[in-house]
Amino acid sequence: MQKKAREVIDLLTKQYPQALCALNYQKDYELMIAVRLSAQCTDARVNLVTPALFQAYPTLEALASAQISDIEGYIHSCGFYRQKAADIVYACQKLLTHHGGKVPGSMDELLALPGVGRKTANLLLGDLYGVPGSVVCDTHCIRICGRLGLSTGTDPEKVEKQLRAILPPEESSDFCHRIVLFGRDICTARSPKCDVCPLSHLCAQYNP
Repeated sequence: MQKKAREVIDLLTKQYPQALCALNYQKDYELMIAVRLSAQCTDARVNLVTPALFQAYPTLEALASAQISDIEGYIHSCGFYRQKAADIVYACQKLLTHHGGKVPGSMDELLALPGVGRKTANLLLGDLYGVPGSVVCDTHCIRICGRLGLSTGTDPEKVEKQLRAILPPEESSDFCHRIVLFGRDICTARSPKCDVCPLSHLCAQYNP
């Protein structure tokens, strides 16, 4: 499995040399907020919403002191806006009161923030701190790794554990970003483009 994972990594790296996060941000807390907004929402939609939000609230302090109802107005189109708005304000408050205004760099501290689960925490650890072994199990990752036979099941935490066992820790974060690009471009949920897929020979579900 480790050998197969290595081949998948090499092919995805060739296909997508730049393993970049699809969410736009300039500050650490902006990435935290963008990832929270991306739940049940596309990254493209989040990137349309966040510029106005961050312009209206240009500092962490401004977001922490904002009225939740005002935040709701900016993020309404992202869905689940009431809970997301509350999480944003409370998480920003906690960054100020408990972490000196910085997104913390440990899993336990991140999971204690409102609205932050393992997917968000792993992304923040990988992108902000370069922590090895940061595996972001989103829907693309779970779907594609299942198709490739790198993992089984759909429980994010279980898939994360399986992938940690076979992915080189220093490659994990970039691998997950490339999986997202691959999932949007080729290995889509409903109509995967198997005829042009560079990984078809490794796919457990490919049936030419």
